[in-house]
Amino acid sequence: MAFNVTEQDFMELVVERSREVPVVVDFWAEWCGPCRTLGPALEAAVAKREGDVELAKVDTDANQSLAASFEIQGIPAVKAFKNGQVVAEFTGAIPPAQIEKFLDQIVPSPADKLAESGDEASLHEALELDPRNATAGRKLGRLLLQRGETDEALELLDRFPGDFEAEGLAARARLLADLGEDRTDGAGTLTQAFTAWDEGDLEGALEGLQTVVGEANDPERRDLLRRVMVAIFTELGADHPLAREHRRRLAAALT
Repeated sequence: MAFNVTEQDFMELVVERSREVPVVVDFWAEWCGPCRTLGPALEAAVAKREGDVELAKVDTDANQSLAASFEIQGIPAVKAFKNGQVVAEFTGAIPPAQIEKFLDQIVPSPADKLAESGDEASLHEALELDPRNATAGRKLGRLLLQRGETDEALELLDRFPGDFEAEGLAARARLLADLGEDRTDGAGTLTQAFTAWDEGDLEGALEGLQTVVGEANDPERRDLLRRVMVAIFTELGADHPLAREHRRRLAAALT
């Protein structure tokens, strides 16, 4: 079911809500003929997704400042929000088939849902449905690393080039492989840093990795360490103070 939003509650009902579930916003007005065509079709398409996406409606006449802030030039205008950001949009009344394609871009796929659950059986199933699902690949790769199945983890993680977190975990696998048979005994700054990472102590993990980077002379090893740290920066978010601090320190250490 669609719900109306205004300038006063847009931040709460759309932006913040989109961090939990995608929210599609339909900017419309009573006098707009194409809006009366698109609106019901959009509502029907969203209803079929059974809660995987929500639909908010903004009356541009009653909320002119809000429409202006999103640079609405013509209506109907539709913007999809996910994790607080606009991730897809279109203007004008489009046919139902195109509406479905639009929603497919933002609504989690069956593989995405399985990947979110995080248990190993679901992660394997997600990768069977979508072998390129990076979220499932990262999560399963980390589970394998934690069990000491380094070779299997590396084979999986190397399937996701360009994904910073997957590349960082793959670099971790290569670093662990270089440690030899005692690589999972928890001793040493590097393995302690990896343990801290797994336990959610990202500050401790980064501090340990900074120490190892400072002691490393081999360019290849330093690059692997850099990739691991970039993965943690990505996990934190580019603007996180901890990421900014350690990115600066890493750059200085590598020069």
